[in-house]
Amino acid sequence: MLKHTCRRSFLKSAALGGSAIGLNALQYSRVYGANGRMGIASVGVGGKGWSDLIGVAASPNVEVIALCDIDSSENHLGRAAVKYPSARQYADWRRLLDDAKDIQGILVSTPDFMHAPISLAAMHDGKHVFCQKPLTHSVHEARQMQLAAKKSGAVTQMCNQIQSHSAYRTAVHMVHAGLIGKVNEVHSWQGGTPRWPRHIPRPPGGDAVPAHVRWDLWQGVAAERPYKIGMYHPFNWRGWQAYGTGQLGDFGCHILDPVFKALKLQSPTRLTATAPRLQPESWTDRSTVEYEFPGTQYTTGSTLRVTWYDAAGATPPRESLGDVPLDFKLPNAGSVLVGQKGSLVIPHVAMPKIFPEENFPVEQLPVIEGVNHYTQWADACVGKDKTTSHFAYAGPLTETVLLGTIGIRYTGEELKWNATDLMITNHADAQKWVTKRYRKNWEPTWV
Repeated sequence: MLKHTCRRSFLKSAALGGSAIGLNALQYSRVYGANGRMGIASVGVGGKGWSDLIGVAASPNVEVIALCDIDSSENHLGRAAVKYPSARQYADWRRLLDDAKDIQGILVSTPDFMHAPISLAAMHDGKHVFCQKPLTHSVHEARQMQLAAKKSGAVTQMCNQIQSHSAYRTAVHMVHAGLIGKVNEVHSWQGGTPRWPRHIPRPPGGDAVPAHVRWDLWQGVAAERPYKIGMYHPFNWRGWQAYGTGQLGDFGCHILDPVFKALKLQSPTRLTATAPRLQPESWTDRSTVEYEFPGTQYTTGSTLRVTWYDAAGATPPRESLGDVPLDFKLPNAGSVLVGQKGSLVIPHVAMPKIFPEENFPVEQLPVIEGVNHYTQWADACVGKDKTTSHFAYAGPLTETVLLGTIGIRYTGEELKWNATDLMITNHADAQKWVTKRYRKNWEPTWV
């Protein structure tokens, strides 16, 4: 967990020699309340955190025990407290964990840069974890999340919830059923225009911090900077390198997910990105990243090329999409898998489509029902289901996405990746971005 001094963590470290976990996740799963339900706590309950909390709490197997948010206003902690009046309230997630004996599961729905610090601390304390995408803010953190989940035995789930939608599940099934044959190449894109800042300098000066915001706690592991109205909290943090992961980090774990699932990909071996020169502190407004992966049973060759595009109106070159007709209107975001027998278009949150259409009558195509991504995790924690975006799967997906954000810093330069050693083997300067710095006294304790 993060290095902070408190009576509970000191006594626990003394009793355990500072290394072992007190109760593992399997033991914790048996320590339920009098009503037999699993106690959960939610860290970050505004914005996406609100829907995460509502989604998980819909399971009859859970009880909301605690709520945590640095913002006490109506749209954050205030609304959640009204919905769950018996839940304890916290501004500091560290204090929540100090007082979590009746809590078995933690939801982490904070900005990207706080996902790993909170999740690692929770797993260190033997808690199950449901964490927003992207799983982490750095490649090293993604690997640590995998290792911590394995060591603790925690039931984990990354919230790339569209994975459980009928559309994505159907697309994965189509590939596994061999409908388009083995896959030659993949193109994935996000052509929307984000609402958060991109490709701009940091604004000068600072503003008075609102009374309902604990700015010191919001900054967490990041270096301190002045509060600025509307620039970081509650939403625009996504555009800043210190807090978010840009367009690729925001959407990559969604759009590349059915590609990973369908083709059973792991980590890439190399990548090359092209993008405008980055501003010192904000993310770019457009990029292209070409990855090379080892081939799998679902690909034609020993390697597979996957190309990512993001920008306003971005789509891949039409001549690269195999059997997709030139007059077919591509979705604003999605993927095309070019196979031996046809091309599969996977829109972002819409049913897939196979070309050439005459070879694939719609009435003969399979449709796989969706499942509830949120209650799947809750039910898995009590032994009634299994998660599909557990950290052993979500970790390599996140590593891939975040390697792309490193590539963006070195436009046009090939980066060679050794996943086993967590090393960019041909570029010492790029290697420094695999890890990151943390504010003094906020450093995570690694596995």
